[in-house]
Parts: sequence; structure tokens; C-alpha cells
Amino acid sequence: MRKCFYIFACIALLLSGCSSKRQEGKADPGSAGKSKNLIVVGLSQVGSESDWRLENTRSYRETFTEENGYYLIFEDAQQKQENQVKAIRDFILQEVDYIVLDAIAETGWDEALMEAKEAGIPVILSDRSVKVEDEGLYTSWIGSDFKKQGKRAAKWLLDYLEKQGRSEEQIKIVTLQGTLDSTAQLGRSEGFLQVMDKQENWIMLDQAPGEFVQAKAKEVMEYFLKTYPDIDVVICQNDNMAFGAMEAMKESGRSYGKYGDIILISFDATKAALEAVEKGEINADFECNPQLGPLVDETIKKLEAGQEAPKIQYVDEGYYE
Repeated sequence: MRKCFYIFACIALLLSGCSSKRQEGKADPGSAGKSKNLIVVGLSQVGSESDWRLENTRSYRETFTEENGYYLIFEDAQQKQENQVKAIRDFILQEVDYIVLDAIAETGWDEALMEAKEAGIPVILSDRSVKVEDEGLYTSWIGSDFKKQGKRAAKWLLDYLEKQGRSEEQIKIVTLQGTLDSTAQLGRSEGFLQVMDKQENWIMLDQAPGEFVQAKAKEVMEYFLKTYPDIDVVICQNDNMAFGAMEAMKESGRSYGKYGDIILISFDATKAALEAVEKGEINADFECNPQLGPLVDETIKKLEAGQEAPKIQYVDEGYYE
């Protein structure tokens, strides 16, 4: 009987220890940073769907280090908005000092951001913006002028066609869109269409989401090629989708780029894509600067000093052809 009691007592002790460790582990990220007198930042990232996203994450990790006075809690949402909402609430429970949100979609944030505001935690939006009833729910937005990128791409195409002596031709276009309702997708689409609407000879044959992912974009491009045999221009709203489109065009025997029949325009200007520009495979690539970490750092330091941060901050960008 004593032996049984001893065994049960040991099991209970072990379970108690495990439970204690789990509770400590859950609370540890925020408290660990605060115990070292570091600024605790909770970052909810969209995912790792593209080369741009990986470089963007690297920028944050290299910025929010202990050497720079930070403790970073990183959450990968894996392309799911519900994961980001959960991450925000977890950050609140861990009493982080700042929340950095790269929002998957623009809508659906009012409740979670209100909870952060009520907890007294400033929210900084990075890369993608949000649409909320009260803009006071977030402190600042830092990222690219996506609408300007779209306009710039359309104006580049206008000039390019003029140089090619094709200004009066009927130009048939397809667009591989990014994740629908994301800031990049909405801005790039709107900017391009604002210029396109003034060109009576430009026709948008079709638009479909490739989700910023190479494999999905290849599927979409295969459909476009089968459905529309006379495509003149392919717009890809990021480089990974351009790579997917290139795969589909190669396999179908279609030529593209500077020396081909189809004009290929992309966005992001990642290293691999710029190599494709050099080879003539991509006609033009419009930069989307992923190095947002330093600007977020500057914003936090202003807030720490009791200063007001700009509500909107754009990064400098160009294009390559």
C-alpha cells in the first residue's frame, strides 16, 4: 500500500512540475525581456510565402536584437488571419511593449486592435495596412506606396510600347494578383488600372489571384495561356508569381521578356528577379523595399522618447529594366 502511495505521489509531483513548466514557458517570453530591461516587441508576420517575405522577416530579426535593446517574440501566421488575431491576443497576455502587425487582409481587425489599445499597447502596422472604423487603434503604418508602384508600372508600359512603335495597337493584358484584399494587391491593382483606364486600346483579358505563391501562379498562368492565346502583357504582383508564370510559359513554348512575344512585368525586385531582369526574362521589376525593421525601430524610439510618430511612413523605392 505504501509502495502504491509513493508511486502516485511521484506521478503527481511530476505532473505538477510539468504543469508549472508549461505555465512558466507561456509567460516567459514577455517576462524574460522585461527582466533584462529590454523593449519587448510582438511581431505577427504574414508567413513565408515569398522571397520578399523572407527578406522582410530577416530585417526584423536583425533589428530587434538584445544588442539593440529589444526582445522579439515572433509569430508566423502561415497565411491565416485567425492566427494573427490569436497572436495579438497572446501578445496582450504577455504584456509586450509594442505590437508590430503585418496584416494578411485589410479588414477584420477592429476588435483585436481595440483590445490592444485598451491594454495600452501601441500597434505599429508594417508593410500592409488595415481598414478600421477608428484609425486611433494603430499608432503608425510603415511600408510601400503600392498604388504608386502600380501607376509607375503602367506608365512604364505606356512608354515601352511607344518606343516599340505599338502605341496604337490593341494590347491584351492578364494580371496574376496577390492575396485578395491585401494592401499590396489592392494598391498595385488600383494604381495600374488608373492609368490603364485612359488607354482605350488596352484590354484586361483576365485577373486571378496567385496568392503571391509560385506554384499557385503557375496554375493560374497555365489557365490564362489555354484560355487566351493572344496575350501581350503579363502583370505579376510579386516576383514569385513571375517565376511561376515563367515556368508555365516555358512549358507551353511561349517566348517572353525583352526578346520574346509577351511583355512580363513584376513587383518586389528580389535578388533572383533582378538576375532575371539582367537576362532579359523580366522586362521591368518595380521595387518593394523589404527593409522595414530600421524604420519600425526609429518609430519605437520616438515613442519611447515621448515624441509623436508619423501616421504614415513610406520607404524609398525605384524600378529596374
